[in-house]
Amino acid sequence: METNSLQLLLILISSLIPGIVILLLEEKQVFARNFLNLFGAIAKVVLVAWVFAGYLRGESYTYIFGLAPDLTFALHIDQLGLLFATLSSVLWLVTTIYAIGYLKGGKHQRRFFAFFSLCVTSSTGIALSGNVLTFFVFYEFLTLSTYPLVVHRGDDKAVEAGRSYLWYTIGGGTVLFLGVVGLFVLAGPIYFGQTEIIASLAPENGLQLSIIFFLMLSGLAVKAAIFPLHGWLPISMVAPAPVSALLHAVAVVKAGAFGIIRLVYDIYGVETSEQLNLLTPLAVFAGFTIIYGSVKAFYQDDFKKRLAYSTISQLSYIALGVAITGVLSTTGAVVHLVHQGIMKITMFFAAGNVAETYGFYRISQLNGIGRKMPLTMGAFTIAAFGMIGLPPIAGFVSKWYLGLGAVEAGSYWVVLILLASSALNAAYFLPVVYRAWFCEPDQKDISPKHAGSFEAKALLLIPVVLTGLFSLAAGLFAGSNYSPLAIAREIAEKLYPNLP
Repeated sequence: METNSLQLLLILISSLIPGIVILLLEEKQVFARNFLNLFGAIAKVVLVAWVFAGYLRGESYTYIFGLAPDLTFALHIDQLGLLFATLSSVLWLVTTIYAIGYLKGGKHQRRFFAFFSLCVTSSTGIALSGNVLTFFVFYEFLTLSTYPLVVHRGDDKAVEAGRSYLWYTIGGGTVLFLGVVGLFVLAGPIYFGQTEIIASLAPENGLQLSIIFFLMLSGLAVKAAIFPLHGWLPISMVAPAPVSALLHAVAVVKAGAFGIIRLVYDIYGVETSEQLNLLTPLAVFAGFTIIYGSVKAFYQDDFKKRLAYSTISQLSYIALGVAITGVLSTTGAVVHLVHQGIMKITMFFAAGNVAETYGFYRISQLNGIGRKMPLTMGAFTIAAFGMIGLPPIAGFVSKWYLGLGAVEAGSYWVVLILLASSALNAAYFLPVVYRAWFCEPDQKDISPKHAGSFEAKALLLIPVVLTGLFSLAAGLFAGSNYSPLAIAREIAEKLYPNLP
């Protein structure tokens, strides 16, 4: 049943309107600002759940608005978009709670939370985009709405990080725009899923299509932090912890990875991508990035920078899975979009809690911190084991399917990449876990900056515990009918209908 109604618009404006209204508030109107933030975040989760339930009943949600001949603003829900929208809305609610606690008493909160809401609008807009033009508009809106968050602290380091962020992301957006225009000129307006259009053009326009593909891929690879276009990500760690969690788990990097999935599966199609030999370079760069990010992470003492290079590595699992054709590898790539998000946001919440409560920013300062912050570091430990690939945590499920997919496709070198990555993950995460739980504190009396009955502020502690439990539950209940894995498997099977 087609529903050309306002549900999809409501999902967008549930964060757009609060963001605009917050800009009109005064800085001292704390209650109103927090209310708008939480109301918008909760409303978005409820609206996404409403659409999710309707989709399961067989309803189809589409909203199309004509801008000009052959130019349309199009929103549409499919399984992939619904998965990303659910991830974004749920983690944004958790991050909103965390950000309110983390920034309490800080400066420029009105500006922060206004752009925070605009950022989630961009992220969900990307998830709900029905065609290439709409995706591009929200993709660039995401760049503009995240810049004020990166430079929030306002010091020299933040301004320099923001400048680098803009150079990379606007440059990537320009290259992506060239690809989008080239695609429009050659193929006309394309809605996601219309892979037959590119397939029909491939025999006579292979070179042009290949150039357009790599232009679009390069633009998307910036936000996806694929080497050598990753440089903005570690620098951006000067931003507050809620922003780091935002960049690494929900919004920016996931927009790039999600765009690569759309490009291969829903614009070009797997068969045409293989026919034009477009996937091998993607696989090579993704494989190299996985190892490169892990090696760089090993040498970082700064807690957030180690996590940043880990993100660079872990995110390329998605690109690598996309580049290897087959149901299993596709399942691993799509489910890692979710699993990496919930594990990595847990880690950044934990790093933020340690920094906010004790003022520790370096791994060498974390001796014995697990005894002072057992819930925070317990959640971190779960996420770290998941990143390494230990069962039954979410990360194991992703790596298992990626490995099986590589064997199925005969790409045994990918298995070696995954094994090497897991070993390197252990090499740079286990020392953090060991320091936290088994080393004696360097200082005999470690006093928190904020006294309280809990190990950290409640608004900081609740989110990290929740996402840590999510990381465990996603692995334990991966076999259930509505788990991220089950949805990813359905998406993959529809892409390969001719396989048994």
